[in-house]
Amino acid sequence: MPAIDLICDTEPMANLQLNHRAWVLCESLVDQAVDLRIHVWQSDDRRIFDLGVQAPGGLEAGRRMAGIAMSGLGEVSLAIDPRTGGPAVVVRTDQPVAACMASQYAGWAIAGDEFFAMGSGPMRASAAREDLFDQIGYHEQSDVAVGLLESDTLPPSDVCHDIASKCGVDPKHLSLLVAPTNSQAGNLQVVARSVETALHKLHELNFDISRIKSGWGSAPLPPVAKNSLAGIGRTNDAILYGGHVVLYVRGDQASIDSIGPKTPSNSSKDHGRPFAELFAEYDNDFYKIDSHLFSPGVVEFVNLDTGVARRFGEYAPDVLDKSFTH
Repeated sequence: MPAIDLICDTEPMANLQLNHRAWVLCESLVDQAVDLRIHVWQSDDRRIFDLGVQAPGGLEAGRRMAGIAMSGLGEVSLAIDPRTGGPAVVVRTDQPVAACMASQYAGWAIAGDEFFAMGSGPMRASAAREDLFDQIGYHEQSDVAVGLLESDTLPPSDVCHDIASKCGVDPKHLSLLVAPTNSQAGNLQVVARSVETALHKLHELNFDISRIKSGWGSAPLPPVAKNSLAGIGRTNDAILYGGHVVLYVRGDQASIDSIGPKTPSNSSKDHGRPFAELFAEYDNDFYKIDSHLFSPGVVEFVNLDTGVARRFGEYAPDVLDKSFTH
């Protein structure tokens, strides 16, 4: 394993070595590729894990993909959703800022000739191309890099080399996990972002997310969609209208009571309609949709200092039913 040097000016996140953690988890995928129904494409200049593009993948591949997205700093499992009677994706972490914001958040738009994907995973912490990393005070220098791409095509060589260059690694030390939203693995790993969605919303609201010490989230797992666009709609709806997140925080209660009503998805003027409808209405442009929509349906704050719990938001089972059955 190549040596890793960590640069970090936020003490609670020091020495986490996100890319190293994810790399070790990728090695286990290589050993179990047949069981997981995935393909591993390895050459001298890159390693690509196909979890749903040409390979069939599956639920376990998606669960493992979600864990790698969090650099192994969270647990992902399947449970029964009491509201739907179907499966739910449950996630928990005691390192929410590192696992969700420095790693899992899909904040890197990867573009090439006739290729586009949203990039997530700890490679973002090495590239540090987003203002977010200055804001949370974290980045890595590593000889390995691991990333996830939401795409229905595998990245070409030039895209892989560009990613490696921006991460400061040799291309042969880059691992990319790829799955579209209309695959079992891609469907599951997106729905596993309930806690991440809540943290990102709070960050956008200028809440000090370093106060958040643990997070738990659950969201219903939708049926696999017929195409990637429909998959984007269903996976978003799962969190926006069926997601429930519990955040364990420290600090004053007044700030929590103030920001709480602004946190769940029903704080948005666009709340109440399936995401696919909104997306089409806004010309398939995420940035035209009210940013306040992107949050779990229900967000609960548990204050570790005061012992007070507050729950905000609501479920929208009618919207979920429309989204999941059409």
